[in-house]
Amino acid sequence: MSGETLIGSITSADRSGGRDVSATVGGRSRAAIVAVAPLVLAAAFVAHPYIGLGPPDEGAVARAAASSTFRWGISHLMVGGAAALLLLAFLAIRSYLREAGDDRWSARALPFVIVGGTLYAILPGMEFAALAAVETGGDVRAAQAAVEPWFVPVIVTSGVVSAIGIVGFARGVSSVGPIALGVPKVVVVAFGAMALTRIVPLTVVQFYLQSAATLIALGPLAYAMWRRPRAIRPERG
Repeated sequence: MSGETLIGSITSADRSGGRDVSATVGGRSRAAIVAVAPLVLAAAFVAHPYIGLGPPDEGAVARAAASSTFRWGISHLMVGGAAALLLLAFLAIRSYLREAGDDRWSARALPFVIVGGTLYAILPGMEFAALAAVETGGDVRAAQAAVEPWFVPVIVTSGVVSAIGIVGFARGVSSVGPIALGVPKVVVVAFGAMALTRIVPLTVVQFYLQSAATLIALGPLAYAMWRRPRAIRPERG
C-alpha cells in the first residue's frame, strides 16, 4: 500500500469516526431533552400552590396565590419553560421516529403539537394577574374573573389541538412498533392518556395525571434514544 493510499484510508476513517461521534452526541442531546421536559413539567405542578382537585374557581385561585406569591410565580414560570421544553422534545421524537421509518403520523402530528404547546405557554402569563393583584393589594377574585373569558378559550383550544397532535405521535410510535424502538407497549397507552389529560378541565387531571402520563410516555423513549442515539429502521416483511 502506497503512502498516499494509507494516508487517504486514515483520513477517511477519521472522518467516519468524527461523523459517528457527532451523530452520537446529537442523538443523546435529543434524548436528554426528551428526558428533562417531563421532569420540569412535573416539578412545576408539584411546586404550584394547592388549588384543589376539581375545576379551579376564583376563590381557590385567590387563596392559592395569596398563600405564597413566590411559589405562584416560580411555578408558572416553570410551566412556561416546561411547555417550551416539551415542544423541543416532540421535535426530537419526530426526528427519531423519522429515522425509524415513520414518514406519516408524527409528521402530520407535529404542527398540532407546536400550535397547542404555544397556546399552552401563554396560560402561565395570564395567571400572573392573580399575583399582581395580591402584591398590590387588589381584588384577586376580580382579577381572576377578568382573565377568565380569555383563559378558558385558550386552554380549551390548546388542549384539543395538543390532544390531536399527541394522538398522532402515539400512532407514529405504534406504526414503527414499540419493540423495534426498544420501548414498552405502555408508552403508546401513556401517549393516549397524555392527550386525554390535556382536555379534561380538572386540576387533578391537568396537574398530576398529566405529569404522570408525560413521564410514562417520554421517559422510556428518552432511555431508548440514549441507548441507541441513531434509530434503526426496521425491515418490513
